[in-house]
Amino acid sequence: MLKKIKSINLLRLKDKFLKEKLSVGLDIGASTIKLIKLEFLKEKPQLSFFSLEPVGNDLKAALKKIIDSQGIKAVNISVSGPSTIIRYVNFPKMNNDELSQALKFEAQKHIPFSIEEVNLDSYILKHNLPDNKMLVLLTAVKKESLNQRLKLIEEAGLNTNVVDIDSIALINAFNFSYSQDDNLKTKASALLNIGASLSNLNILEGGIPRLSRDIHIGGNNFTQKIQDLLSIDFKSAEELKLNPDKERLDKVLPAIEAILSNLAQEIRASFDYYESQSVSSVVRIFLSGGGSLFTGLKDILANLLGIEVEYWEPLKAINISEGVDPQKIKASSHQLAVAIGLALHS
Repeated sequence: MLKKIKSINLLRLKDKFLKEKLSVGLDIGASTIKLIKLEFLKEKPQLSFFSLEPVGNDLKAALKKIIDSQGIKAVNISVSGPSTIIRYVNFPKMNNDELSQALKFEAQKHIPFSIEEVNLDSYILKHNLPDNKMLVLLTAVKKESLNQRLKLIEEAGLNTNVVDIDSIALINAFNFSYSQDDNLKTKASALLNIGASLSNLNILEGGIPRLSRDIHIGGNNFTQKIQDLLSIDFKSAEELKLNPDKERLDKVLPAIEAILSNLAQEIRASFDYYESQSVSSVVRIFLSGGGSLFTGLKDILANLLGIEVEYWEPLKAINISEGVDPQKIKASSHQLAVAIGLALHS
């Protein structure tokens, strides 16, 4: 299975994309499959196709529906959840070759799985720390979980070029779009990507990731709360969450706020841990993900945490092809951040 992959790079923190012609990012979420096709031109990558397809009861059929219409042969994919591990660790200072040799030995100290159970990867974030140390981003994914995902891709008739982790793809997309923002170069910010079943939280310090974790609260929790409150089916609750009518908005907001309060507690605990290890404080949260689109969510979260919260634009540094509907892509862009980060791995 693994020999069919051109590169199992669980992370690729790069400042610039490679100048290849075409790349496809495929983000398979709990409720929606997101696909992005990028063409790499001289100045900027150009989005030539995107799709959001509900998973429904047949994930394989939903996947084939997208790829068959485009003749896609190879994709970049990602994984997330309890089978993945991201750690930020101080290693003894060494070069990349030495790190590759020492990776298994050093990783065993920080990963709660047997080394034989996982695929490992690493990236040196900072070389010159005190006491002859360096900061390393260490990632691992369980082979069993990865092989299940690869089998799905293969059965859909696709090859896999790159395997990433959702959080790393998200960071890649954000840094690609906001690398020139001087306000972010010296401050700590958080990326919060709210999906259907879980949320990815990442803290960046001057663009360098320092903490990543998955929080098991997502958009489905909001929907289920509305469903129970109003005694309606899940589909109706989902539609009401995204497009609340004025009559029921006052009932829905407290339900959303109850879930957001739990999410805010998890976020605050992560901030407290980060700030205990750093001289910086998180000054802003950047939102993305389909679960973040509820009316009022941004303001409620800002009030709960006492911090500035805003949506960021994953397509800020990407041109849009004339063949892509500008209104549809604008309405969908916040759900596409991970897929965009994957597609940027050309």
